[in-house]
Amino acid sequence: MRLRIDCAYDGTDFSGWAAQSDLRTVQGTLEEALATVLRIPPARVTVAGRTDAGVHARGQVAHLDVDPEVVSGFPVRGDDTPLRALARRVDGILPPDLRVRRVSEAPKGFDARFSAIWRRYAYRISDTQELGDPLVRRHVLTWGRPLDLDAMNEASAQLVGLQDFAAFCKKREGATTVRTLLDLSWSRDDAGLAVCAVRADAFCHNMVRALVGSLIAVGDGRQATAWPAQVLAGRRRDGGVHVVHAHGLTLEEVGYPDDAELAAQSERARAKREAIDA
Repeated sequence: MRLRIDCAYDGTDFSGWAAQSDLRTVQGTLEEALATVLRIPPARVTVAGRTDAGVHARGQVAHLDVDPEVVSGFPVRGDDTPLRALARRVDGILPPDLRVRRVSEAPKGFDARFSAIWRRYAYRISDTQELGDPLVRRHVLTWGRPLDLDAMNEASAQLVGLQDFAAFCKKREGATTVRTLLDLSWSRDDAGLAVCAVRADAFCHNMVRALVGSLIAVGDGRQATAWPAQVLAGRRRDGGVHVVHAHGLTLEEVGYPDDAELAAQSERARAKREAIDA
């Protein structure tokens, strides 16, 4: 059976999601806890989107394939269910900066990575001295000049849609930089922080942080509102684009289609990936 695992983490002290033998990673820590609780050989989870070192997540999704007997035989108490008991046991041995929010049986055709139709991130910035709060320093970028969110939204609107984001991505051999940017907008939260909400079918390496860096240059008056779109049209890395720090970035949510569409979406995404890698 396939288990869907919803989790959250503070990425500060992790070297990103992907398991690495000599580094502390989210994947490695989660897999070790799952293997211990389920009493199985090293577990291997598949994730919706790998996050870089220092990036956080509230709505990360992964899946794990296990024999049904492993779950059905899991000890429970009272009116609990095996999956709720499993989630609680795993959560109990994880470190405080990684939490399992839910473990559920995945519907037929579900793939945490390939069934996803979008990923939504938020980037948070403190841009005035009055907003300075040391309690959120690990999750919010401090910027020394006030930002004009109206100008940033005007610039952001020009980037939305199916585009080649080569100018904002760290190029990988054989990988496409074409993405569909569904939403990109700025607003103030209740605390007054500037928050970038960005949603796309997928993101290439450094894409969100490079986009945010270019839009900050507009917001603090160093660049015109048309500049990010001009950079985008160039389709190559621009030295004027600053990739902002990872700690302001959080994966908020992963979107999936209705259960009946999961398998078809997975096949489409997998075929597209295989064509890219060929």
